Amino acid sequence: MNKSELIDAIAAGSKLTKADSGKALDACIDAISKSLKKGDSVTLVGFGTFSIGKRAARTGRNPQTGKSIQIKAKKVAKFKAGATLAATVNK
Repeated sequence: MNKSELIDAIAAGSKLTKADSGKALDACIDAISKSLKKGDSVTLVGFGTFSIGKRAARTGRNPQTGKSIQIKAKKVAKFKAGATLAATVNK
């Protein structure tokens, strides 16, 4: 499912227009992104938790040349599925 298909599903399920559904989805994504940027986690009970993880700096290898390269440390977004979502997927 891509974003436009998700907007269609939201519109059908909520009886909102597609334009309003798109705005609602964009607002939701924006709110989650801003919260993660601040370092907070976002928990949607039954669905899952969005959080920030840290990757340490490490040494990698350039596949073309075989030369070692240094990869910088960075923050990554993580998602852990909630119990209800996990149970739904595994049915």
